[in-house]
Amino acid sequence: MELLVASAIGILTAAGLYLVLRLRTFPVIMGMSLLTYAVNVFLFASGRLTIGAPPILTDATTYTDPLPQALVLTAIVISFGMTAVVVMIALGAYLGADDDHVNDPADAQDDLEDLT
Repeated sequence: MELLVASAIGILTAAGLYLVLRLRTFPVIMGMSLLTYAVNVFLFASGRLTIGAPPILTDATTYTDPLPQALVLTAIVISFGMTAVVVMIALGAYLGADDDHVNDPADAQDDLEDLT
């Protein structure tokens, strides 16, 4: 089970990094979401991957740490709010410029020369 979870985290991270390096705003937003999911799964897996174990420390020999579960729930709420903010910023930039292309410094310099 650990191999499956580690592979899923690696695939989510690789896909997220690939999308973050794109030059459009929508893939960047999706890449950030995938990176957030990868971190959430990593945090959740850090609390031990046991099936049917109680989530509190009792006299049981196997247990699950409840702190990573609480951290993941908090991270999900925060990432949802931040994704909504980033989508609104990207939508405003798209409506203002009629394009969702992310300018690199060379393109920005050419745009500044065209304005002067």
